[in-house]
Amino acid sequence: MKSGVHPDYRPVVFRDSSTGDAFRTRSTVTSDRTIEWPDGRHYPVIDVETSSYSHPLWTGTARPVERGGQVEKFQRRYGARSRG
Repeated sequence: MKSGVHPDYRPVVFRDSSTGDAFRTRSTVTSDRTIEWPDGRHYPVIDVETSSYSHPLWTGTARPVERGGQVEKFQRRYGARSRG
């Protein structure tokens, strides 16, 4: 691999702006702001609007979409056709 071509891959903290929860992972994204992590080290922090801490699918607050009755809706709209 050529040196100086690839971006720096380092630990970064992503923080959910709606819940305040944060997790550390590795990324190439950069930020001027830093946060002190429980290990005592400072890492760049990226604020995100939605993460697994606040997404309805992952928190269990998602409402199921009612999909039943599609056949009945079709039959009401177009009528049942007789064969024969």
